[in-house]
Amino acid sequence: MARFDIPLLVTVILLFPMLYFAIASLTFYLRSFDDPIVTWMLRGLFGAYFLAVAVCCSLGAAVFLMAGRPFAALGFGVLVAGAVTARPWFLQRLDEQIRARDAGDRGAAGRLRRLQLGGIVYNAAQAAAVIGSIPLIFAPPAA
Repeated sequence: MARFDIPLLVTVILLFPMLYFAIASLTFYLRSFDDPIVTWMLRGLFGAYFLAVAVCCSLGAAVFLMAGRPFAALGFGVLVAGAVTARPWFLQRLDEQIRARDAGDRGAAGRLRRLQLGGIVYNAAQAAAVIGSIPLIFAPPAA
């Protein structure tokens, strides 16, 4: 495998958790957040998604660094930092709203829906950044 193929493979692998989250998170619009099982699954999806992105981007940063592409490695490092920061932020707020819902707060389901939408927007921005940077990452090095 050429030195060029491994970073491309890592980039494609990174897109899998992002695309999976995009599809799976939309399915939660079919169910009400009044159901504890639905919110338990949503929380699990968020936790697994941010963890998968952090791990895949860490791997991507290391691969790009070894391939002599420090700016791409830095970009992946920014995605790692974002996932590591966003994971506890989202999970804490999901937990707060789940507890509020369980305590009888009728507005908690709407706030859970807004958190879900925020996660979808966050994921879309990350995926767009990765997809949009593919031509830049894999452009031939300047002579």
